[in-house]
Amino acid sequence: MNIGDLLEPRAIAPRAGASGKRQVLSAVADIAARNFGLDAELVLDALLEREAAGSTGVGHGVAVPHARLPGLSRMHGVFMRLDQPTAFESVDDQPVDLVFALLAPLGSDTEHLRTLARVSRLLRQRDLRQQLRQARTGEALYALLAREPQSTAA
Repeated sequence: MNIGDLLEPRAIAPRAGASGKRQVLSAVADIAARNFGLDAELVLDALLEREAAGSTGVGHGVAVPHARLPGLSRMHGVFMRLDQPTAFESVDDQPVDLVFALLAPLGSDTEHLRTLARVSRLLRQRDLRQQLRQARTGEALYALLAREPQSTAA
């Protein structure tokens, strides 16, 4: 699946405020509820349950929270750029300011893992992370994310 296929411009928050991991995940759940017809509490609970198994903070200021949820017919993404970096228990102990949440239907194990790997590869690109941090609008963020990855350099 192409990143542009799972991410919609309306599910991008170019300037999100959150002061902790739970607030970040709650904001993701709210965006998902508004845009994908999901219950925000159900989304938040699923994301928190996944975080309890281990942080999805992958390093370099990036988190990729993800969960499988009932009520979805396909995968969806939510992207947020945080106003202030937030502690996320990341693998490199650095705070997070770029969040790409992946929400998958129940039973989509293989597709979920492949898409998660694709998102992770995309966000390992140093140049892309810098561009995402400098972009001013949701449309600009979408254009950057929807491009096919060029490299995986950290």
